[in-house]
Amino acid sequence: MSQSGLLDRTREAEWDEWYVEHLRIMETVDGIHSARRFKSESEGCPPSLAMYSVEAIAVFEDPYYQKIRGMGEWLPLIDRAFYCRNLFEGMSVAPEVPADRALWVVDRDTPDLVLGDVGFTWLISVGLDRSTPYRGIAVVPPGADEALAHEAGVAVYKPFTP
Repeated sequence: MSQSGLLDRTREAEWDEWYVEHLRIMETVDGIHSARRFKSESEGCPPSLAMYSVEAIAVFEDPYYQKIRGMGEWLPLIDRAFYCRNLFEGMSVAPEVPADRALWVVDRDTPDLVLGDVGFTWLISVGLDRSTPYRGIAVVPPGADEALAHEAGVAVYKPFTP
């Protein structure tokens, strides 16, 4: 997962356009099976999250991946307060998140959060920045209590790309 945000929000439409093409290119890397972007308006969390299904950590050493990875021309405009990349294990592929659902994301030192009937899948950080030991993710239906999520420090992400 790669999380980020722009310093200059007036350029967000351009960045969104760039990101669609970037994800398409990332899916051409052997060992990357899916790439999808989500957006959040949750206070204090990165506004952008890209989630990839990666076959193995060796993907990050592939010369082609090394050539195409990263934010390119956007790097100087990335808000460093939100930028982090983490590799997690705990799922073989990224979950399917239909357009009418949300992805709830929470970072914890231990996999301990329970929010009503929302079942988090706990992922363990195994590479890259390792900004959190555990990340809980849950695909939630429309109408889920976002206020409860925000109170518990959960970021609510909506699908942005198919």
